[in-house]
Amino acid sequence: MTSDKIDRIKAAFERDQREDRPAVKPGDIPWRYEAITPEWMTHILCRDHPEAKVASVSLDKPDSGTSNRRRIFVAYNEAGEQIGLPKSVFCKATVDLLNRILLSTSALLSETTFYNQIRPQLDIEAPEAYLAVYDNESYASIVMLKDLAGKVSFCSHHTQMTLERAKDQMEVLAKLHGRFYRSPQLEGELGHMFRYDNRFAALDRDHDFKSMCEAGLLEAADVIPPRLFAREAEVWPATIKASARHGELPLTITHGDVHLKNWYITNDGRMGLSDWQVTSKGHWSRDVAYTISTALTVEQRRDWEEQLLRHYLDAFAAAGGETVRFEEAWFNYRQQMLTTLAWWTMTLTPSKDVPDMQPRDITVEFIRRIATAIDDLDVLDSLA
Repeated sequence: MTSDKIDRIKAAFERDQREDRPAVKPGDIPWRYEAITPEWMTHILCRDHPEAKVASVSLDKPDSGTSNRRRIFVAYNEAGEQIGLPKSVFCKATVDLLNRILLSTSALLSETTFYNQIRPQLDIEAPEAYLAVYDNESYASIVMLKDLAGKVSFCSHHTQMTLERAKDQMEVLAKLHGRFYRSPQLEGELGHMFRYDNRFAALDRDHDFKSMCEAGLLEAADVIPPRLFAREAEVWPATIKASARHGELPLTITHGDVHLKNWYITNDGRMGLSDWQVTSKGHWSRDVAYTISTALTVEQRRDWEEQLLRHYLDAFAAAGGETVRFEEAWFNYRQQMLTTLAWWTMTLTPSKDVPDMQPRDITVEFIRRIATAIDDLDVLDSLA
């Protein structure tokens, strides 16, 4: 990222701190959660009910990672209470300076595009937004979502996955990928979206992605298979080649960060997918490789991955994609394990201008699962 851009973001952040303006009018973007007012929330949550008003708002405890997350509790006047408007919402914002800088690369554009333009076209289990906006000068932002608390259980590396749940994941991805596969929208109204290989290059340019990934691989040496670790010098060059494949293969809309923690299970047992801030144009194989390699234990993946890929391919064709030969799909699936590993070696050793993104135990476990898959599948040789 250019120092010029960072300086502009810092100046805007200092201005926001100095002025500390409340969000009151439609179009205001609160620079911190405490700047949210009942008047502003009324414009968002009561827009279809002019008789209803938000009477007060209160904030749950903060939770930060790549974005600054918070639940907001809402009370209404009598009209709002009678209508049954939502008593809480879940928000993601860029409250801290580091989050603004990190997400300015493309994540804010990606996530707001997803909720405003892509989500309405999809029949999948995924969150829905009341509001998704950002300012392209200050990179203040807020995404306000329907609150899923009490309706779903979010997954972790301890979640007990079953074959049926993994198949459901494949169906969610197939519906996403099939809907936008080779779509004219990719060059039309969605033409502004990053292609995955360009996003990858921007991360390296702006945040020294290469150094973080190489440091993370060394830091995780204890969970890297010895045969793969002995070829450590080959990993980054091969990862660059795997990323470049997204400029060569047919494109669709991809989620981009489909690790198990971004999946949830609804009360009726359906798998849902959240956190769309890395949405890109890319090839479907990365989402499939990323999901399978992080959602399943090593033993489950070894037992189920071919079956799951075949299940995905059938669902993908049925959802508007095309019939893809298994051998071709398997080749691409193997290669994209490397771009998946990069997302987590980066997470293990973030740079000074990148906030801590995940707890260490989760990061190490996902690296172990992905690296074992790379070793099992001879991925480096597929890119020789």
